[in-house]
Amino acid sequence: YRLPVIISRSSNNFGPYQFPEKLIPHTILCAIRGNGIPIYGDGMQIRDWLFVDDHASALVKIFSDGVVGHSYNVSASSEQTNIDVVNTICDLLEELAPAKPSGVSRYRDLIEFVSDRPGHDRRYALDASKIERELGWRPKQSFRNSLCTTVKWYLENNEWWEGILRSGYKLNQDNI
Repeated sequence: YRLPVIISRSSNNFGPYQFPEKLIPHTILCAIRGNGIPIYGDGMQIRDWLFVDDHASALVKIFSDGVVGHSYNVSASSEQTNIDVVNTICDLLEELAPAKPSGVSRYRDLIEFVSDRPGHDRRYALDASKIERELGWRPKQSFRNSLCTTVKWYLENNEWWEGILRSGYKLNQDNI
């Protein structure tokens, strides 16, 4: 059809305003509310995490400099296991929210291993070498810094996520 199409594919995104069904916001909210933090199976599923601001900058770069008819993978090349992500969130919360919910001595104590989802992929990853090589794009944020930014945002914007919980959304293992 001769449409000027460019395809982008990204790894797992995270950041502010992400709906709490996803691993990172779900973990943050469970922890600061003192709920159990569910981890599927052994927690060794590997994901490549990309901060949403970096993804947006990649899309701008693709739109402005990408070649019509080409595809670009967008990734931070920051593979982490789910359990490592959750442990890092817990460690950040120890620093950023030391006043824990009643009965919680350490955020990591809230981690609960639950039955894995059927067909749960062990690894998602993308090779972003083409966008780096051809367009000169690379993520600006490290995983830990962008995760810290995200945790701070959820701590400072409880009105936003409490509205979601008041509307009937429940934090539980069926939602991660």
